Amino acid sequence: MRSLLALVSCASIIAASSAFAETRVFIIANQADGYGVDQCLTRGEKCGAQVARTYCQSRDFAQASAYRRVDPDEITGSVPKTGANCSHGHCDEYVAITCQR
Repeated sequence: MRSLLALVSCASIIAASSAFAETRVFIIANQADGYGVDQCLTRGEKCGAQVARTYCQSRDFAQASAYRRVDPDEITGSVPKTGANCSHGHCDEYVAITCQR
């Protein structure tokens, strides 16, 4: 009976530790590069999945769980307000990529 209790306890500890996998959100400037990658990321299209995964892997994460366009107003204090980051009629866009280990 004790061994069964020990087995159940170990299994619950292992399950709980995997639930706390490290997740990190990276906010990056989305700059048009002429390849269309930026559009895939900002629109959340399927073609952006490989780009997001590669970005995460380059930072030693296993996978990208999400990617989307971020409004500058969502980023507190680190990005100038809308209009302040526009030059010659072109405003920077930002992408949030969520990476997991």
